Amino acid sequence: MKIEILGSGCKKCSNLATEVERIATEMALPFTLNKVTDMAAILDYGVMSTPAIVVNGDVVTAGKVPSEQEIQDLLSTHRQ
Repeated sequence: MKIEILGSGCKKCSNLATEVERIATEMALPFTLNKVTDMAAILDYGVMSTPAIVVNGDVVTAGKVPSEQEIQDLLSTHRQ
């Protein structure tokens, strides 16, 4: 599973990346996590509001920090 956190590198985006990594690890998912801070790359995804989570190339949430349960549900839904 390829997970990307899109954002400017702000504290909210960094905290989201840490939380997603923790949850994915606890769920025993095979994953890679990348932080994308390049605005051109973020816009290529069509994201206008960060932070955003991209799983396997699909934007699954943007413009908010989802709860722990929402992150678990997103990762479960996109599990391969």
